[in-house]
Amino acid sequence: MTPVLAGVVQRGDVAGLVALTARGNETHLEIHGVQDLASLELMTRETIFRIASITKLITAVAAMTLVEEARIRLDDSIESWLPELANRQVLRSLDGPVTDTVPASRPITLRDLMTSQMGFGAVMAMPNTYPIQTLIDRSGLAAGPVEPQLSHDDYMCRLGTLPWLHHPGEGWRYHHASDVLGILIARITGGSLADALRERIFDPLRMADTGFAVPASSLPRLATVYARDAAAKLQPFTDGRQGSLGAQPTFESGGGGLFSTADDLLAFGRMMLAKGYAPTGRILSRPGITLMTTDQISQFAKAQSPFSPGFWEHQGWGFGLSVVTSRGSISQTPGAYGWNGGYGTTLHIDPSEDMISIFLMQRLMTAPDDSGLNEDFLTLAYQAIED
Repeated sequence: MTPVLAGVVQRGDVAGLVALTARGNETHLEIHGVQDLASLELMTRETIFRIASITKLITAVAAMTLVEEARIRLDDSIESWLPELANRQVLRSLDGPVTDTVPASRPITLRDLMTSQMGFGAVMAMPNTYPIQTLIDRSGLAAGPVEPQLSHDDYMCRLGTLPWLHHPGEGWRYHHASDVLGILIARITGGSLADALRERIFDPLRMADTGFAVPASSLPRLATVYARDAAAKLQPFTDGRQGSLGAQPTFESGGGGLFSTADDLLAFGRMMLAKGYAPTGRILSRPGITLMTTDQISQFAKAQSPFSPGFWEHQGWGFGLSVVTSRGSISQTPGAYGWNGGYGTTLHIDPSEDMISIFLMQRLMTAPDDSGLNEDFLTLAYQAIED
């Protein structure tokens, strides 16, 4: 693992990285490169990263705590908390006019949000392929690396004006359901999403460096995000939050807004691997974790839900996370679960191997399948297993 990951940095593919694998009582850590190419501040175990869509796992766990408190049921309509999504209209055809709609077949449920089957999400096609893409772009709600500069209420009002792509429960669409799930959590708990995550997950798991903002005292530990230019050279990526990273964002994104560290994610992964238990007490029940990490998407829905090429061949989707359904590579153990983040981050949890694998870099993904370095890391971790 060491020469391969060191070589990635030496070639200039990434500025730096932190890679951690924990199996049983053993932990292997790799740290290479720098946090920032201008300052040459070295990458460390305590470096803070934008974990992007790994946030989805954490948001789903918080929602499950509400289910286990009987504050909401999985098949309850969410309309009493999110009235903006009542009486949805659904496109007759994805490529048809945005005004050609029919009433939704049923209300949206919490289960729909947890499984990304609410009926709306990213349209995986070249820009302007379909009229609905143009409408979504104009609304400011398109999925991407730049979070909406809106309050939760404004976001919901805009979302409520858009036609749905399909009826609830009839297809999987990426990203937006997790943002809506975060807003639902905030409304049910009567506070902010940040408060709910801190009280239910971060404080009990002692995830001191995880949140929607980086405190001013911790900014020196924050890794710079880079994107590749036309010559594949790394350039700093600006997402509109530069200079204000110490303040809470306008939009707390349950789909991709969190910052974290390798050790904080390790604490979260250990809780998941322990079926909801942590040194400070239980976060979720064993059946709750089992439900979350079971493929929830029907074959019919998968057929209606394109993402990256071959996406559904060896994996499904549980509650806010991918679930491996068959072995298609050395690291794809059936029953393993986790997800990648769009800034180059990976959290992979494998109950059968008692293993947690965390890969953290800050290089913007160019496509859903732009995860070659992450896959190489997992391959290197799995080939090292000796028993």
